[in-house]
Amino acid sequence: MHNELVLIVSLIIIYLGVILFYKMFGKIGLYMWTVIATISANIEVLILVNAFGMEQTLGNILFASTFLVTDILSELEDKKSANKAVHLGIVSSICFILITQSWFLYIPNANDWAMPFIKSIFSNTPRLMIVGISVYAIAQVSDVWLYHFIWHKTSKMFGDTKKGLWIRNNGSTLVSQLINTILFTFGAFWGVYDFITLINILISSYVIFIVTSLLDTPAVYLARKLKYSKSI
Repeated sequence: MHNELVLIVSLIIIYLGVILFYKMFGKIGLYMWTVIATISANIEVLILVNAFGMEQTLGNILFASTFLVTDILSELEDKKSANKAVHLGIVSSICFILITQSWFLYIPNANDWAMPFIKSIFSNTPRLMIVGISVYAIAQVSDVWLYHFIWHKTSKMFGDTKKGLWIRNNGSTLVSQLINTILFTFGAFWGVYDFITLINILISSYVIFIVTSLLDTPAVYLARKLKYSKSI
């Protein structure tokens, strides 16, 4: 149960971290979180673990937190702010690719020990990051569009723009995460793992995204409560 415990604790800390960044820095804090989570998730995804009886890559919770960010921005700021977070995630990924690949232009000193490990980790980074950027853009733009589309529907359904938050939050995220999971799994790992492993990764990743999507709803409600109580 070690990996399972770490994942559960990580989810709690990461979601609380998003709320803390929002409370301390407002929407600028959510932009900061997007940059941190996007870069960290694209490194963490290289790690394959067993948890809850499934093979899965890490990075799912961090990546899910970026959807929490855009949902909070959509709900409490505006669509323009949510799209700005998406653009920041894309730009930070591109910058990260360029910076990490520039390291390989250097000839290491004879006493250097780090370069072989860095090459081992980041030699596959361009493919992961390029796929990640493309999929991130598609999934996040879809998420923002769906959030506001569903919001329009729930506003008409309930006659109140504040009601139906759980519907638009989960509906937009679950659909966009399905798009993300399919495109990223096959785009990033085709030829790296066998087909059965890819299917296992796809299923386990989406199961995790379903859980993280459902569990991020209380975080959005908490952010909204803090916003309207003038704590932010």
